[in-house]
Amino acid sequence: MYSDLKGKTALVTGAGKETGIGYAIGRKLAASGMNIILADLGREGADNGPVKTGTREELEGLVQKVVDEYGVAALGVEVDVTANESIQRMVGKIKERFSRIDVLANNAGASFGVPNLFHTYNEADWLKTIDVNLHSVFRVTRAVLPLMMNNGGSIINTASRAGKVPPLFNGAYAVAKAGLIMLTKVMAQELAGMNIRVNAICPGQVMTDLEKWRFGLEAQFYSCSSEEREQAMCQTIPLRRIGSPEEVANLVAFLASPESSYMTGQAVNVTGGQLMEL
Repeated sequence: MYSDLKGKTALVTGAGKETGIGYAIGRKLAASGMNIILADLGREGADNGPVKTGTREELEGLVQKVVDEYGVAALGVEVDVTANESIQRMVGKIKERFSRIDVLANNAGASFGVPNLFHTYNEADWLKTIDVNLHSVFRVTRAVLPLMMNNGGSIINTASRAGKVPPLFNGAYAVAKAGLIMLTKVMAQELAGMNIRVNAICPGQVMTDLEKWRFGLEAQFYSCSSEEREQAMCQTIPLRRIGSPEEVANLVAFLASPESSYMTGQAVNVTGGQLMEL
């Protein structure tokens, strides 16, 4: 827990699934006494890649769990991070409840059109993947910034190991996350004068629904079971295991807290040693 976060307010996008990194971030920040806004598409059947998105009812259930567990104020809001109108509606709902945002965790992300090679990738899927993972951070941050600029704060962007080392058959996602790392540096440089720090996290293999889907997909390619594919992946990780959303959330909480007050413009790996380069 970080006591210096108590009473402050955080917005976390892509936080509508209990098994995801976004909700783990929300819970971790709430454990430090932060008021939490969980944002996600919140509609069943939404086209958000190969993994089913959470519903509005699920989002409200997660909000209630945060309130019950930590006694903080919490709000669930629907948002399509690819649409400025939707983002503005989200900001309007936030303003009705909270006067400021101290921490923004840009966590929403997805892949479309995978698996595919660069030269066979559907153009619409390529552009949508980049829009969700890169352009959305520009949109959301620009819209939320007026709620932060008078008080300072911390922005944490969820990039990926894929932004530094490209995975197989998922080129658009890798390109988007590499762009997000550079966007993080641009934001850090330009917002420093407002006392807003901006960092990125670069998770490796983390046990979410998307990761389970990936193991199943790669199992077909390698003609093995999902369990065997997971075991093979663990052999590439010095710690010999897949990470948890909570372990990623621990890093986000540190970057949100003044404990990391001299860090900005960084892209921090959380990969179990699978990636050791900067």
